[in-house]
Formats: sequence, C-alpha cells, structure tokens
Amino acid sequence: MSRTSSNAMASPQDSRRAGIIGAGSIGVAFAVVFARAGWRVRLFDPDAQRRAAAPAEIALRLDDLTRFALIDESAAQIAARVEIVDTLEAAAADADLVQECAPERAELKRDLFAQLDRAAPAQAILASASSFLAASKFVDESLPGHARCLVAHPGNPPYLVPVVEIVPAPFTSAAATTRAIALYGEAGLMPVRVKQEVAGFIFNRLQGAVLREAYCLVRDGVASVDDIDTVMREGLAPRWSVIGPFETVDLNTRGGIASHAQKMGPSYERMGAERGQHDPWTPELVAQVEAARRAALPLDQWDARVAWRDRQLMQLARQRKTASNKDADTPNSRDD
Repeated sequence: MSRTSSNAMASPQDSRRAGIIGAGSIGVAFAVVFARAGWRVRLFDPDAQRRAAAPAEIALRLDDLTRFALIDESAAQIAARVEIVDTLEAAAADADLVQECAPERAELKRDLFAQLDRAAPAQAILASASSFLAASKFVDESLPGHARCLVAHPGNPPYLVPVVEIVPAPFTSAAATTRAIALYGEAGLMPVRVKQEVAGFIFNRLQGAVLREAYCLVRDGVASVDDIDTVMREGLAPRWSVIGPFETVDLNTRGGIASHAQKMGPSYERMGAERGQHDPWTPELVAQVEAARRAALPLDQWDARVAWRDRQLMQLARQRKTASNKDADTPNSRDD
C-alpha cells in the first residue's frame, strides 16, 4: 500500500467513499471493513507516526483474513483502496460517510465534528465510533449540520464482529439515520438502531452487566477468574454465538419464554436484589418480549428450532475440535 491510491479491480461499491478520522486500532479496522466492501477509503490521523504505521497494520489484518479465507480478493487489491492522507479535510472530501475514531473525550469530539461539518460534503453522514458518549454530548445543535450527526459504535474488531450500533441524537434527522443504516449495511456490517441515547448503548450495557457480576463473584470468593472465564467460554458463549439471550431462554423451556419467566423470573429477581437491583420482569414486560419471540418463532415450530440450535452447536463443537487438533499437530504455530 502506498500513500496514494492505485488502480484496483472494479467493484460494485467503487463509487462509495469513506473518510476515517483516527488511525488507531478501530480506525484501521474500519479501513479494512470499507475497503473490503469495495469502498475508496481515506484515513487520517493527526499523529504522523500513526499515519506511517497504518499501512503495515492494514496489510497484516488483510493477510490474516486471507489466511482464513475471509476475503474474496487479494489483500493487495483491497489495500490499494486505502489512501493515507495528511489532513482531516482531505479525509472528509467527497465522502459518503465520515467515521470518527478519536479517543473518548467529549471536547475533542466536539472540535472534530465542527471541523468535519465544514469539510465534508453536505450529504455525508458524520458518525462517531464512541463507546459510551452519545452524540448529543459532543455535537451542538448550533452546528449547521447537526441533523446528520450520530454515533456508529462497532464491535471490536468490526471486520470480524459485524454489529454496529446506530445511535441518533434527538436532533438527528430520520433521513440521516436511515441513510447511515443503509451505508453500513452496504459495507457488510449489521446495523442495529438504538432507539434512545443511553450511556453504553446496547453492546456495552450487556457486556457491562456480565462484567459487573464477574467482578462481584471474584470479590465475594465464589469463583476464580479462570473458572468464570471457563463458564463463559464453554457454557454461555457457545449458545450466544448462535442465538441471543432471549432466544436462548425461549428454547431452554418447553412453552417458550413465558414459561421460562414464570418458572425462573423470581430466582433472577432475587439474584438482582442481592446486588441492590430491582428490575422485576413484570407481566407487561414479559408479554412484550413473548410477543416478539412468538412473532419470530411460533410455538408449533419450537421443537424444530431446538433441533436446529443443537445442530449449530454440534457444528461449532466440530470446528473447535478440528482447530484444537490442528494446533496440537503444529508445533510452535502462531496463536490465533
């Protein structure tokens, strides 16, 4: 990869352009995401050393994706779509989407969005990769383009964890939100709309709930760090890699999630009370969740879906066994 884009194989997404502000791990990962989708990418960081290091980091990630057959073109073709630029203005020029990946500091983001609003085309979406800060914390409504500003928080790394949380501010236009969802979908991600600005959004609130309890279990002498990781890795994680927590309990109990809530809800409420948390599963709340699950899976299809889940877990178990055997047969192999 050079500091200027070279000609690359034509792609259906060749007309799309992304500007990325920040060449840390998330910025580099987003460059891989957009370039892999066929977009032209301009990547900027105010630190010259970061700009210099980015091409090699992108190449390394693309080489690993090649090794695992996760890209359809050569690494060189994808890398050629990424241009390292020396100014924020150059990154934002002609962009359909500008992805800010700066540190989690409101004042810094406020200044960056003011600059981006001046530099980016009027139709460009201005998105922050913020993990906890909502857009209304760093975008002023006095900003001329405030209606196109929002948060797009990715999983890490986004080229392997495709979910991206789209979090509009109260002042973000519906059109901008819809366009952002469409653009991230075109880039191969899985956009999820967060309906309210809450700290941590969905991803980190769920992750935080698990981490808080994990820390408490260690503090209270219930289990070791390694044993807690084992329960997650070998217990919860395999199921959650196939289905989410609502579908998990829906399939765990004959009669579905309403039956699970009736049988297990009081126990979960007592566990929450031990931590000073009072969030009972009210009949109205359970009915809302049950309606969503029954719309997705009628009860007459429950047995078939349970069998599907088990086959998915079998496939996962086979893949893990194969990978384990391969690692055991390859002395001094690099860690994956």
